[in-house]
Amino acid sequence: AECRKLNGCKTGEAKITKGYRLWAKWVIHTVGPVWHGGQNGEDALLAACYRNSLTLAVRHNLKTVAFPSISTGVYRFPKERAAGIAVKEIRDFLAVERSIEQVVMVCFDDDTLHCYRQAANA
Repeated sequence: AECRKLNGCKTGEAKITKGYRLWAKWVIHTVGPVWHGGQNGEDALLAACYRNSLTLAVRHNLKTVAFPSISTGVYRFPKERAAGIAVKEIRDFLAVERSIEQVVMVCFDDDTLHCYRQAANA
């Protein structure tokens, strides 16, 4: 019901709702870009998803944030590219904003995990 009051969410934006019956107290919603070959601003939109989500987390005094690999499923964003963007945005954000204590990347398969490990170690 609370999601209906958000008036949608544009690609790259982030909005927050209560977690209700979830273990998380809050849920940050973001809409990642659909991959169209990389010539339509997809990288910048994906980066904005992470940046805007982390900004909301800080505004709500959250200490831990968990992200899936945004847009790499049905939106077909290349996993390696998405992992590099995610790791860069998270590192850049945390270099300036130190109130977030932990960011967790939730990887649903070994291939995705491998991509994020490579990006983190680059």
